[in-house]
Amino acid sequence: MSKPVVVITGASQGIGAAIARVFAREVRGVRLALVARNEQNLAVVARGAAKLLSGRGAAVATFGCDVSDEASVATMAAAVSKRFGGVDVLINNAGKFEASTLTEMSVAQFDRLIGANLRSVFLVSKAFVPGMAARGRGDVFNMSSIAGLDAYPGGAGYCAAKFGVTGLSKVMRAELKTKGVRVCCVYPGATWSPSWSGSGVAKERMMPAEDVARAFLDVYRLTRKTVVEEIVLRPQLGDL
Repeated sequence: MSKPVVVITGASQGIGAAIARVFAREVRGVRLALVARNEQNLAVVARGAAKLLSGRGAAVATFGCDVSDEASVATMAAAVSKRFGGVDVLINNAGKFEASTLTEMSVAQFDRLIGANLRSVFLVSKAFVPGMAARGRGDVFNMSSIAGLDAYPGGAGYCAAKFGVTGLSKVMRAELKTKGVRVCCVYPGATWSPSWSGSGVAKERMMPAEDVARAFLDVYRLTRKTVVEEIVLRPQLGDL
């Protein structure tokens, strides 16, 4: 598609920032709407993307937003629409990790994880998907996790949220497949980002964020006759 509008949530670091760089570098005329709460980091990512876009008829803009908050999402969506018009690609990448067992987890902690990882996908999709369906074309990528396929001790809130993303993605696929909107759920294993700093896990055991980002681009570039419903990505050297 010529000059697609691509919305990326959680774009201030890690996989989201890598997706922004990959699309900026390889999709001619792309218009990037970068969304995150940390507007300072988001501005840094946007400047890097802008350098890659220079002279290629493309654009990048940032939108501060708490994607777990309904009013914040509505304000962001209106701003994106005013700046770029209709959205062609939605990448629901925003998320949050906190480890805790069921018996130790507080209700507030559980609600934070559900909000950041699952409610955010619902709210942002509600904001942009109807426009895609009305135009008969679009791509939605929902970021789940290996934790959305295999549960583990200490993942009470995070696994519950990511399993929810898996289920919501399946529903979206079933409802949107006749409307020209492709839905892909992505399940990455351990991917290096600042959030892993201090974890004790060696960087060499993880996937680079750029590899995960390229998977999004490759799926997007397939003809409209094909949809990749799910992608599972794991580090070659481990089962993280």
